[in-house]
Amino acid sequence: MREFESQLQSDLVCADLPWEEDAFPNSMPIQASYISFGNIHLYSRQYLLLKRGIDIVGSLALMLVCLLPGTLIAAAIIVTSRGPVFYREFRVGRGGRPFLIWKFRSMRRKCEWQDASREELSSEGCLHLRINKNPQDSRLTSIGGFLRRWSLDELPQLLNVLRGEMSLVGPRPVVEAELSLYGDLCHFYLEAVPGLSGLWQVSGRSNLNFSARANLDAFYVTNWSLLTDIGILLRTIPAVLGRVGAR
Repeated sequence: MREFESQLQSDLVCADLPWEEDAFPNSMPIQASYISFGNIHLYSRQYLLLKRGIDIVGSLALMLVCLLPGTLIAAAIIVTSRGPVFYREFRVGRGGRPFLIWKFRSMRRKCEWQDASREELSSEGCLHLRINKNPQDSRLTSIGGFLRRWSLDELPQLLNVLRGEMSLVGPRPVVEAELSLYGDLCHFYLEAVPGLSGLWQVSGRSNLNFSARANLDAFYVTNWSLLTDIGILLRTIPAVLGRVGAR
């Protein structure tokens, strides 16, 4: 993975852009040296069979490992707040197909906070809150912040992986309103199956702006390989334990 980041950094330097999280303008030009449709492997038989097989075996194994922790988390949610254990929301999948993503609920029920936050409930306000997550958000439950800091709220997405709606590795799934933030790179996101973890996830996550995220997703799509996925999965563990960019 370091090689891929070094290549991306090199390409940005060639474009006279420093490798900093604030150096990705929304209208950043596409660099053919690392974003090329000719390099996309996501339609190959290798991708369809090998990657999907790893997703099935990996998600089943992780479900067994997470069965006890998941049960404890569900019990804690029931005891500490009113509402369902799980939160479901439509996200954009491969080819623009919508699917319901599963999460452990980390926020209080809408009726408990909507009056105080009515000015933030517009589409623009909600999009701003998604991109600029506040770890002190008043809508979080007593354990919601803990679940988010350790990415435990994402565990139910293993079901999405098993169903084929997500992969263990890929661009993190977005809502429809976020697609516009990808600008000219949107088609790269739509080429891939969204992932439980990804290059953005292990490269700083919420510490990066959305333009950096879009470039990392495009880079992943055009340079996919089995070794890339393995490297991202191995780096996910220290990224989660270090709570890098988790909010």
